[in-house]
Amino acid sequence: MIVREPRVPSPYRRLLESVSVREDVVRVAGSDTAWWTYDTPGADDDSPVVLAVHGFRGDHHGLEPVVAHLTGVRVVMPDLPGFGESSPLDGEHSVAAYAIWLTAFAAAVGLDESVVVLGHSFGSIVTSAALADGLRASRLVLVNPIAAPALSGPRGVVTRLAVFYYWAGAALPEAAGLSVLQAAPVVRFTSLAMVKTRDRGLRRWIHDQHDSYFSRFADRRVVLDAFRASVSSDVSSYAARVAVPTLLIAADRDDITALPAQHDLRALFPDARLTVIDGVGHLIHYEKPQEAAAAIQGFVA
Repeated sequence: MIVREPRVPSPYRRLLESVSVREDVVRVAGSDTAWWTYDTPGADDDSPVVLAVHGFRGDHHGLEPVVAHLTGVRVVMPDLPGFGESSPLDGEHSVAAYAIWLTAFAAAVGLDESVVVLGHSFGSIVTSAALADGLRASRLVLVNPIAAPALSGPRGVVTRLAVFYYWAGAALPEAAGLSVLQAAPVVRFTSLAMVKTRDRGLRRWIHDQHDSYFSRFADRRVVLDAFRASVSSDVSSYAARVAVPTLLIAADRDDITALPAQHDLRALFPDARLTVIDGVGHLIHYEKPQEAAAAIQGFVA
């Protein structure tokens, strides 16, 4: 695991300073899962609780800008097993395994059926699968949901190149493979492919976030398993079996899932609404966290 501390101050740091944060670790499904509790301003023991799951190759830091714009809400946010500060699962890191882990995690930390579950990107697949398979919750929020197979998205060719990239990282000898998977130029290319804002300061911070946290995975097996899971499944596989009210927060410039597919996805849920944020792509949580938080706040309330 490469650990590089951020060098660019967060544009949301002042808001985050008003949020009380506590870190814990719990053993779940063979993983020593690190998790954080965020009490936003005005939150207390009777406040709504949101269980938030980050995306592929990220960790809990990614959703903190959204947390910073919430009020009167308690957010529980783990690092996915094998990423960030959490150790890997005992077996494979498939969507099914992550869904089982998430259900067990919610029980282990004492979350009941009133919890609101939130997933970003790959986390949208994990959370949808968990609710479809029995995780009890009151509502589901999906930010930048993966609404269709990644290989069929607007950048299907880029996804195919990524498949080869991760395959090569696994096939090479250990040291060489890790070097490929954690290569700074590749991380920067990925960041450049997703960022949409023209604000130079915000772009610089987003790239620094990816440089700092994108390579904090346990080993090659974990990242290859999770990548295969992220491109071989999508939320549409689980939507019909999600019985709770669902909010989809999509972007009009998302290159991973085009907007028409998000409308199609909304229709697959028994009870769902779609909020579209303009002028942003797959990084709603970094570029438009205030707008995302406003939609979440209204839905949770």
